Amino acid sequence: MMNFFSKIIFKILRENTLGMIRSNQNSQIGKSFKIGNYASLYIHPSASLLIGDNINLKNYLNFVVGKNAKVILENNIFMNNYCSINAIERIEIGENTLFGEGVKLYDHNHEYNGEVVEHHKFTSSPIKIGKNCWLGSNVTVLKGVTIGNNCVIGAGCLIHKDVPAGSVVKLNQTFS
Repeated sequence: MMNFFSKIIFKILRENTLGMIRSNQNSQIGKSFKIGNYASLYIHPSASLLIGDNINLKNYLNFVVGKNAKVILENNIFMNNYCSINAIERIEIGENTLFGEGVKLYDHNHEYNGEVVEHHKFTSSPIKIGKNCWLGSNVTVLKGVTIGNNCVIGAGCLIHKDVPAGSVVKLNQTFS
């Protein structure tokens, strides 16, 4: 009996998430969009979330698309459990890209003047992830980063600088 009610609750939560995207006049959902359970989604009315075809987003996702921000998911993207996208400017993910569990993207930082971390003031710069990339589990990508096409980012990496096309980045690797 519990399994039956769980399925109903999951369906309601999923429909509410899809309804949030559909109700935003600046957002679009392509064909064959799948989203798992327990997704948390906030889209500011002035923001846009553009979702291509054949997108598969697993469970426990968190998307925050702030005022005037834009998030673009091109075709054939897979995001595993616990991924997070936090945009106040722009995040773009190229087609055929895979995310392992726990990948996090932040196109902004809190402002810091050497003494005080501002709670409501941010600096931002877009993130662009190329086509045919694979970001392993627990990768974090920070503001202003461009990852070129055909890159592999190893599990646990913190990406704070651009990654040229065709690169393989490993944890604790010095990258120039």
